[in-house]
Amino acid sequence: MTTPDPSHGSDKGDASGSAGRWSDLDRPPLDVTALRRALVRPGSLWTSIDVVEATGSTNSDLAGRADGRAGAVLVAEEQTAGRGRLERTWSAPARSGLFFSVRLEPGDEVPVERWGWLPLLAGVAVATGLARAAGVDTGLKWPNDLLVTVDGEERKAGGILAERAGDAVVLGIGLNVSLRADELPVPAAGSLALAGAKSTDRDPLLRAVLRSLEQWYGDWRAAGGDPAESRLQETYAAGCVTLGRPVRAELPGGSSLTGEALAIDGDGRLVIGTSAGVKEPVSAGDVVHLRAAE
Repeated sequence: MTTPDPSHGSDKGDASGSAGRWSDLDRPPLDVTALRRALVRPGSLWTSIDVVEATGSTNSDLAGRADGRAGAVLVAEEQTAGRGRLERTWSAPARSGLFFSVRLEPGDEVPVERWGWLPLLAGVAVATGLARAAGVDTGLKWPNDLLVTVDGEERKAGGILAERAGDAVVLGIGLNVSLRADELPVPAAGSLALAGAKSTDRDPLLRAVLRSLEQWYGDWRAAGGDPAESRLQETYAAGCVTLGRPVRAELPGGSSLTGEALAIDGDGRLVIGTSAGVKEPVSAGDVVHLRAAE
Protein backbone atom coordinates (compact mmCIF):
# COMPACT_ATOMS: atom_id res chain seq x y z
CA MET A 1 0.00 0.00 0.00
CA THR A 2 3.70 4.43 -1.12
CA THR A 3 6.54 5.58 0.74
CA PRO A 4 6.20 8.67 2.94
CA ASP A 5 9.23 10.73 3.85
CA PRO A 6 11.60 9.37 6.53
CA SER A 7 9.62 11.17 9.24
CA HIS A 8 6.62 9.01 8.21
CA GLY A 9 4.62 12.02 6.98
CA SER A 10 2.44 14.52 8.78
CA ASP A 11 -0.73 13.76 10.68
CA LYS A 12 -3.99 14.48 8.91
CA GLY A 13 -5.06 16.59 11.84
CA ASP A 14 -2.01 18.76 11.30
CA ALA A 15 -2.49 19.50 7.59
CA SER A 16 -5.42 21.89 7.73
CA GLY A 17 -3.59 24.39 5.55
CA SER A 18 -3.76 22.15 2.49
CA ALA A 19 -6.60 23.09 0.17
CA GLY A 20 -6.29 19.90 -1.86
CA ARG A 21 -7.62 17.72 0.91
CA TRP A 22 -10.95 19.56 0.75
CA SER A 23 -11.33 19.17 -3.01
CA ASP A 24 -13.96 16.44 -2.54
CA LEU A 25 -16.24 17.21 0.39
CA ASP A 26 -17.88 13.79 0.03
CA ARG A 27 -14.52 12.35 1.05
CA PRO A 28 -13.28 14.21 4.11
CA PRO A 29 -9.85 13.37 5.56
CA LEU A 30 -9.48 11.02 8.48
CA ASP A 31 -9.33 12.58 11.94
CA VAL A 32 -6.13 11.14 13.35
CA THR A 33 -6.61 12.83 16.75
CA ALA A 34 -10.00 11.19 17.22
CA LEU A 35 -8.67 7.84 16.01
CA ARG A 36 -5.82 7.94 18.54
CA ARG A 37 -8.18 8.97 21.32
CA ALA A 38 -10.49 6.05 20.54
CA LEU A 39 -7.93 3.31 19.92
CA VAL A 40 -4.57 4.07 21.54
CA ARG A 41 -5.07 3.55 25.26
CA PRO A 42 -3.51 1.59 28.13
CA GLY A 43 -3.93 -2.13 27.58
CA SER A 44 -4.86 -1.74 23.92
CA LEU A 45 -3.17 -3.69 21.14
CA TRP A 46 -2.69 -0.45 19.22
CA THR A 47 0.32 1.57 20.35
CA SER A 48 0.42 4.28 17.67
CA ILE A 49 -1.63 5.51 14.72
CA ASP A 50 -0.19 7.65 11.94
CA VAL A 51 -2.01 8.96 8.88
CA VAL A 52 -0.10 10.19 5.82
CA GLU A 53 -1.38 12.04 2.77
CA ALA A 54 0.06 9.60 0.24
CA THR A 55 2.57 6.80 0.06
CA GLY A 56 3.54 3.99 -2.25
CA SER A 57 2.96 1.12 0.15
CA THR A 58 2.01 1.28 3.81
CA ASN A 59 3.29 -2.30 4.17
CA SER A 60 6.74 -1.35 2.88
CA ASP A 61 6.81 1.78 5.02
CA LEU A 62 5.78 0.06 8.23
CA ALA A 63 8.08 -2.93 7.69
CA GLY A 64 11.00 -0.57 7.05
CA ARG A 65 10.57 1.63 10.10
CA ALA A 66 13.66 1.59 12.29
CA ASP A 67 11.48 2.41 15.31
CA GLY A 68 8.78 -0.11 14.44
CA ARG A 69 6.97 -1.65 17.38
CA ALA A 70 4.11 -4.03 17.88
CA GLY A 71 0.69 -2.46 17.53
CA ALA A 72 1.74 0.33 15.16
CA VAL A 73 -0.88 1.37 12.60
CA LEU A 74 -0.04 3.30 9.44
CA VAL A 75 -2.87 4.67 7.27
CA ALA A 76 -2.56 6.39 3.89
CA GLU A 77 -5.20 8.66 2.44
CA GLU A 78 -3.89 7.57 -0.96
CA GLN A 79 -1.64 4.72 -2.06
CA THR A 80 0.24 5.11 -5.30
CA ALA A 81 1.89 1.70 -5.39
CA GLY A 82 -0.39 -0.53 -3.35
CA ARG A 83 0.41 -4.23 -3.60
CA GLY A 84 -1.49 -7.45 -3.28
CA ARG A 85 -0.29 -11.03 -3.41
CA LEU A 86 2.41 -11.76 -6.01
CA GLU A 87 3.04 -8.01 -6.44
CA ARG A 88 -0.35 -7.35 -8.04
CA THR A 89 -1.18 -3.66 -7.95
CA TRP A 90 -4.01 -1.91 -6.13
CA SER A 91 -5.00 1.70 -6.70
CA ALA A 92 -7.93 4.00 -5.92
CA PRO A 93 -8.67 7.75 -5.75
CA ALA A 94 -7.50 9.66 -2.67
CA ARG A 95 -9.71 9.22 0.42
CA SER A 96 -11.99 6.78 -1.42
CA GLY A 97 -11.05 3.83 0.75
CA LEU A 98 -9.16 2.52 3.74
CA PHE A 99 -5.53 1.70 3.00
CA PHE A 100 -3.59 0.74 6.10
CA SER A 101 -1.08 -1.65 7.63
CA VAL A 102 -0.56 -2.92 11.16
CA ARG A 103 2.49 -4.45 12.79
CA LEU A 104 1.88 -7.56 14.88
CA GLU A 105 4.38 -9.56 16.95
CA PRO A 106 2.81 -12.86 18.02
CA GLY A 107 5.92 -13.68 20.06
CA ASP A 108 6.56 -16.97 21.81
CA GLU A 109 2.84 -17.42 22.55
CA VAL A 110 2.18 -18.54 18.96
CA PRO A 111 4.34 -21.05 17.06
CA VAL A 112 5.70 -19.64 13.80
CA GLU A 113 3.97 -22.39 11.81
CA ARG A 114 0.61 -20.89 12.85
CA TRP A 115 1.43 -17.35 11.70
CA GLY A 116 0.02 -18.26 8.29
CA TRP A 117 -3.44 -17.85 9.82
CA LEU A 118 -2.95 -14.08 10.21
CA PRO A 119 -4.24 -13.03 6.75
CA LEU A 120 -7.30 -15.27 7.24
CA LEU A 121 -7.78 -13.77 10.71
CA ALA A 122 -7.61 -10.30 9.18
CA GLY A 123 -10.33 -11.28 6.71
CA VAL A 124 -12.61 -12.42 9.51
CA ALA A 125 -11.90 -9.25 11.48
CA VAL A 126 -12.67 -6.98 8.54
CA ALA A 127 -15.87 -8.85 7.67
CA THR A 128 -17.22 -8.83 11.22
CA GLY A 129 -16.23 -5.20 11.77
CA LEU A 130 -17.94 -4.09 8.57
CA ALA A 131 -21.09 -6.05 9.36
CA ARG A 132 -21.51 -3.93 12.49
CA ALA A 133 -20.35 -0.57 11.20
CA ALA A 134 -21.49 -0.60 7.57
CA GLY A 135 -24.26 -3.19 7.54
CA VAL A 136 -22.56 -4.93 4.61
CA ASP A 137 -22.24 -8.69 4.25
CA THR A 138 -18.61 -9.21 3.28
CA GLY A 139 -17.65 -12.56 1.79
CA LEU A 140 -14.17 -14.06 2.08
CA LYS A 141 -12.59 -15.52 -1.04
CA TRP A 142 -9.68 -17.72 -0.04
CA PRO A 143 -6.99 -16.76 0.62
CA ASN A 144 -7.09 -12.97 0.84
CA ASP A 145 -9.93 -11.26 -1.06
CA LEU A 146 -12.87 -9.35 0.43
CA LEU A 147 -16.07 -9.54 -1.63
CA VAL A 148 -19.31 -7.56 -1.56
CA THR A 149 -22.49 -8.03 -3.57
CA VAL A 150 -23.33 -5.36 -6.16
CA ASP A 151 -26.46 -5.81 -8.27
CA GLY A 152 -26.57 -9.48 -7.38
CA GLU A 153 -22.94 -10.07 -8.38
CA GLU A 154 -19.96 -10.77 -6.13
CA ARG A 155 -17.32 -8.09 -6.58
CA LYS A 156 -13.87 -7.68 -5.05
CA ALA A 157 -13.86 -4.68 -2.71
CA GLY A 158 -10.65 -5.32 -0.82
CA GLY A 159 -7.65 -7.47 -0.19
CA ILE A 160 -5.15 -8.45 2.48
CA LEU A 161 -1.37 -8.81 2.29
CA ALA A 162 0.77 -10.34 5.04
CA GLU A 163 4.56 -9.98 5.04
CA ARG A 164 7.22 -11.09 7.51
CA ALA A 165 9.42 -8.37 8.96
CA GLY A 166 11.87 -10.10 11.30
CA ASP A 167 9.95 -11.17 14.39
CA ALA A 168 6.85 -9.35 13.21
CA VAL A 169 4.13 -9.73 10.62
CA VAL A 170 2.93 -6.63 8.79
CA LEU A 171 -0.68 -6.96 7.68
CA GLY A 172 -1.82 -4.66 4.90
CA ILE A 173 -5.52 -4.10 4.24
CA GLY A 174 -7.00 -2.25 1.29
CA LEU A 175 -10.74 -1.61 1.11
CA ASN A 176 -12.79 0.35 -1.43
CA VAL A 177 -15.28 2.46 0.51
CA SER A 178 -16.84 5.24 -1.57
CA LEU A 179 -15.75 4.36 -5.11
CA ARG A 180 -18.40 5.13 -7.70
CA ALA A 181 -19.08 2.92 -10.68
CA ASP A 182 -17.13 5.16 -13.06
CA GLU A 183 -14.08 5.04 -10.75
CA LEU A 184 -13.72 1.26 -10.56
CA PRO A 185 -10.35 0.05 -11.86
CA VAL A 186 -11.95 -3.03 -13.45
CA PRO A 187 -15.60 -4.08 -13.94
CA ALA A 188 -15.22 -6.90 -11.42
CA ALA A 189 -14.34 -4.47 -8.62
CA GLY A 190 -16.80 -3.15 -6.05
CA SER A 191 -17.05 -0.87 -3.05
CA LEU A 192 -19.03 -0.54 0.16
CA ALA A 193 -21.00 2.34 -1.35
CA LEU A 194 -22.03 0.29 -4.38
CA ALA A 195 -22.99 -2.56 -2.04
CA GLY A 196 -25.45 -0.31 -0.21
CA ALA A 197 -23.46 0.40 2.96
CA LYS A 198 -25.41 2.29 5.59
CA SER A 199 -22.33 4.43 6.16
CA THR A 200 -19.22 5.32 4.18
CA ASP A 201 -17.74 7.51 6.91
CA ARG A 202 -14.21 6.12 7.06
CA ASP A 203 -13.47 7.12 10.66
CA PRO A 204 -16.03 4.80 12.32
CA LEU A 205 -15.34 2.11 9.72
CA LEU A 206 -11.63 2.12 10.53
CA ARG A 207 -12.32 2.11 14.27
CA ALA A 208 -14.68 -0.85 13.88
CA VAL A 209 -12.20 -2.86 11.81
CA LEU A 210 -9.29 -2.19 14.16
CA ARG A 211 -11.36 -3.08 17.23
CA SER A 212 -12.49 -6.28 15.56
CA LEU A 213 -8.92 -7.11 14.60
CA GLU A 214 -7.79 -6.48 18.18
CA GLN A 215 -10.43 -8.88 19.51
CA TRP A 216 -9.78 -11.70 17.02
CA TYR A 217 -6.00 -11.38 17.31
CA GLY A 218 -6.20 -11.38 21.12
CA ASP A 219 -8.36 -14.51 21.19
CA TRP A 220 -6.15 -16.29 18.64
CA ARG A 221 -2.97 -15.39 20.52
CA ALA A 222 -4.47 -16.44 23.87
CA ALA A 223 -5.23 -19.82 22.29
CA GLY A 224 -1.60 -20.19 21.22
CA GLY A 225 -2.62 -19.63 17.62
CA ASP A 226 -4.90 -22.67 17.64
CA PRO A 227 -7.49 -21.91 14.94
CA ALA A 228 -10.02 -24.35 16.38
CA GLU A 229 -9.81 -23.25 20.02
CA SER A 230 -10.03 -19.57 19.03
CA ARG A 231 -12.99 -20.36 16.71
CA LEU A 232 -11.11 -18.72 13.88
CA GLN A 233 -11.22 -21.79 11.63
CA GLU A 234 -14.98 -22.30 11.87
CA THR A 235 -15.75 -18.59 11.55
CA TYR A 236 -13.57 -18.23 8.49
CA ALA A 237 -15.17 -21.29 6.90
CA ALA A 238 -18.66 -19.91 7.61
CA GLY A 239 -17.84 -16.69 5.75
CA CYS A 240 -15.75 -18.22 2.96
CA VAL A 241 -17.63 -18.04 -0.34
CA THR A 242 -15.04 -20.31 -1.98
CA LEU A 243 -16.20 -23.42 -0.13
CA GLY A 244 -18.69 -25.68 -1.87
CA ARG A 245 -17.83 -24.33 -5.32
CA PRO A 246 -15.87 -25.81 -8.23
CA VAL A 247 -12.48 -24.14 -8.47
CA ARG A 248 -9.30 -24.29 -10.50
CA ALA A 249 -6.08 -23.57 -8.63
CA GLU A 250 -3.36 -22.40 -11.01
CA LEU A 251 0.00 -23.48 -9.65
CA PRO A 252 3.58 -22.40 -10.34
CA GLY A 253 5.03 -23.87 -13.50
CA GLY A 254 1.76 -23.79 -15.40
CA SER A 255 0.09 -26.78 -13.73
CA SER A 256 -3.37 -26.61 -12.19
CA LEU A 257 -5.68 -28.47 -9.84
CA THR A 258 -9.43 -28.58 -10.47
CA GLY A 259 -12.16 -29.79 -8.15
CA GLU A 260 -14.57 -28.75 -5.42
CA ALA A 261 -13.39 -26.51 -2.59
CA LEU A 262 -14.23 -28.70 0.40
CA ALA A 263 -12.74 -27.19 3.54
CA ILE A 264 -10.12 -25.01 5.22
CA ASP A 265 -7.76 -27.30 7.12
CA GLY A 266 -5.95 -26.65 10.40
CA ASP A 267 -3.05 -25.01 8.58
CA GLY A 268 -5.29 -22.56 6.71
CA ARG A 269 -4.93 -24.47 3.45
CA LEU A 270 -7.77 -24.94 0.97
CA VAL A 271 -8.73 -28.59 0.55
CA ILE A 272 -9.79 -29.40 -3.02
CA GLY A 273 -11.62 -32.62 -3.83
CA THR A 274 -10.73 -33.84 -7.32
CA SER A 275 -12.81 -35.96 -9.68
CA ALA A 276 -10.51 -38.88 -8.82
CA GLY A 277 -11.74 -38.75 -5.23
CA VAL A 278 -8.48 -37.30 -3.88
CA LYS A 279 -8.46 -34.48 -1.33
CA GLU A 280 -5.58 -32.13 -2.12
CA PRO A 281 -4.66 -29.28 0.28
CA VAL A 282 -3.06 -26.19 -1.27
CA SER A 283 -1.53 -23.29 0.60
CA ALA A 284 -1.73 -19.64 -0.37
CA GLY A 285 1.95 -19.74 -1.30
CA ASP A 286 1.28 -22.59 -3.73
CA VAL A 287 -1.43 -20.82 -5.69
CA VAL A 288 -0.85 -18.24 -8.42
CA HIS A 289 -4.58 -17.79 -9.14
CA LEU A 290 -7.72 -19.37 -7.76
CA ARG A 291 -10.56 -19.19 -10.26
CA ALA A 292 -14.08 -20.52 -10.59
CA ALA A 293 -14.24 -23.70 -12.62
CA GLU A 294 -16.99 -24.92 -14.90
